[in-house]
Parts: sequence; structure tokens; C-alpha cells
Amino acid sequence: MSHESPTRRDLMKPLQLLGLAFAAALFAGIVTLVSMGFFQQRAAGEAERAVVTALVIAGISFIAVLLIVSLLLLAVDPAQVTKRIDKPVLFDENPDEPEQGDKPDAAASGDQKA
Repeated sequence: MSHESPTRRDLMKPLQLLGLAFAAALFAGIVTLVSMGFFQQRAAGEAERAVVTALVIAGISFIAVLLIVSLLLLAVDPAQVTKRIDKPVLFDENPDEPEQGDKPDAAASGDQKA
């Protein structure tokens, strides 16, 4: 059996993105409940306020994570969605060639001819 590398479309499924946003919202809500003392013995009004605050924080974090991830997905070139990923994404195409920023500037090095 050959090893098949996933396409970008396989890596960016909408249900997984919604799951990531939901998990972040759930985490934020639980942290808010714990930090406001919901699981301790408190008065009824304090527990109700903690639940409302946790729901607001969870909703904000759900929307924020979903918005941030969707904006990051817009940075992907649609032509590359069907390409196979066989190497790390951030590596240079030709690592042997120096970049233009690596060459010393003639004016800065004093090599100009008068």
C-alpha cells in the first residue's frame, strides 16, 4: 500500500473547523465557570451570573476562532487546493539559489565605480 499525502481540501474540512471553534468555546466557557467559582457552594444569583458570563465568553470565543480560521483560509491559493503536499509547506522551492535580500548592496559595500 502506498502512502497517500492529503490534499489541502482534505486538511480544511468545514466540519473540522467548526469542531475546533466549538472546542475552543467549550474550553473558554469551562475556564470561566471555574474562575468564577461556579462549582463551589455559592448563592443562586452568583451561580446564575457565572453561567451567563460563561455563555457570553464561549459565544465570543466561538465566533472569534471561526472568524480567524476562515480568514487564514482565505490566504490559501485556490489553485493549490488540489495539489498534493509532499514536503513542508514553508520550505523554499529552490534552496540552492540565494534570495535577493542575501546579496550585498553595491552602494552599501562601497563597490561603486566613479
